Amino acid sequence: MSIFLERSRVARVELEAFEKVANVDTGKKERVWSTGRPNLDVLIKQTGIRHRVDPYLIFLVMEQESHFNAHAVSPKGARGLMQLMPGTGARFGVRKPFDPAQNISGGTRYLRELLNRFSNRVDLVLASYNAGEGAVIKFGHRVPPYKETRNYVKNISYRYRRNAPKAKTPTSSDSTNRAGG
Repeated sequence: MSIFLERSRVARVELEAFEKVANVDTGKKERVWSTGRPNLDVLIKQTGIRHRVDPYLIFLVMEQESHFNAHAVSPKGARGLMQLMPGTGARFGVRKPFDPAQNISGGTRYLRELLNRFSNRVDLVLASYNAGEGAVIKFGHRVPPYKETRNYVKNISYRYRRNAPKAKTPTSSDSTNRAGG
């Protein structure tokens, strides 16, 4: 096993432990997360707000894609924190893929486009981010049957749902009050 794989496993366990501890103390589900670099955390939050994309989703995609390494390059040529392919980066105005602000902005704008295209279906957004929107369309607006893509969607979706704020459910007193009681 390579040192890189072992380090990424350790980082993932530490991150999941941090997420659990952060949610236990308050008794309510607040998404508390950190890359370990406060400036990067702020950049993710600001970019998410600006483009109307949940910063936690950006964080999870970035963690899965590059493990927060701004200089990461995939074997297929994806670059930077959000692992943008050169064509995708150019499409969203990214001239310097290793610049965190440009890369996060481009990746977040791409996520926003995918959220719009796939009616906010996070599973299809993630599948498109990983395999390309053409693959999702080719397979009838479903997650393509590629092992890597299915694992990618499963891993991020699980963590995203697990830490999503719980919807308020009506209590019996709410029902009584609405009924005029």
